[in-house]
Amino acid sequence: MRRLGPRRAGEDRGAVGVMFALLLVPLLVCTALVVDIGSAYSARRMLQSASDAAALAIALDCANGNCGNINTTAATYTNANMRSGTASATPTISGNSVTVRTSSVVPYLFAPVIGIKSTVASAQSTAVWIAPTEGTASLPLAFSWCSFKSQTGGGLPTGSVTSTIYLPKTDNTGCSGPTGNPAPGGFGWLKTNPGTCTATSSTADAKTYSDPGRSVPSSCTVENFAEYQNDSVLLPIYDYAGGNGANAWYHIYAYAAFNITGYSFTGQYKWNAPCSGNDSCIRGYFLQYVEPAAASHFSCHASAPDLGARVITLTA
Repeated sequence: MRRLGPRRAGEDRGAVGVMFALLLVPLLVCTALVVDIGSAYSARRMLQSASDAAALAIALDCANGNCGNINTTAATYTNANMRSGTASATPTISGNSVTVRTSSVVPYLFAPVIGIKSTVASAQSTAVWIAPTEGTASLPLAFSWCSFKSQTGGGLPTGSVTSTIYLPKTDNTGCSGPTGNPAPGGFGWLKTNPGTCTATSSTADAKTYSDPGRSVPSSCTVENFAEYQNDSVLLPIYDYAGGNGANAWYHIYAYAAFNITGYSFTGQYKWNAPCSGNDSCIRGYFLQYVEPAAASHFSCHASAPDLGARVITLTA
């Protein structure tokens, strides 16, 4: 019988060499796929950021009343956000939303050895500009729908002509109703959030409760009001009210932006006082106002009444 002896080292090296040669091609193919697929993924992330920026930029223009040349805006913001290469951008407006689709050809570095030279990466973003439905107002004050209409004529704010709005009881526009006060004991102040001079409300709530009395809510300071001198605040607009005293309430219809140019309330709460005596009033004008959702304390919905205050946000 023939005895089987140990294999020689040279034979083992030869076998390993053959196996390495056989595996080299698939290893190179895998390396090519990993590197090139990574490049395509990175390109798509850039395209997503670019389409986000372009959609938000167009939404901002549209929310301010003039969409402009949306193709130019989309191209400008898309390529400004591409760290490498260029991309095409196609914007489409539908109602109060804009969708921007971006795409770019991504050349492959290794895949051409297996016949694949490039791929097309793409991304898509949709942004909307819609009115707020709930949130936290920086000042705990509500205006009547009647007061808004008396200053704006019932449409969207169009200018910066100031007028003086009196709080209920001393309002001489007829907006306070036959009793002189839509919610007896309430003067337009809202119940504040604990320890703050802010008030949270929602159009979905049946009642938003009043902070009763003529005085500014006790949690507010002179500095709170001074912060918004010659500045704009987003405030709730109520369409009807009820109750009385500590149980007085308002039904919030929508939200509007108001630029404050003067006010006269009780005590030290006075600046560029537009009224005197027992009157409490605020002077300024309603305006069209746009705020990014990321900086806003308000949420929004497409069905909300549009009084010129809009929030822009990405939806997809």
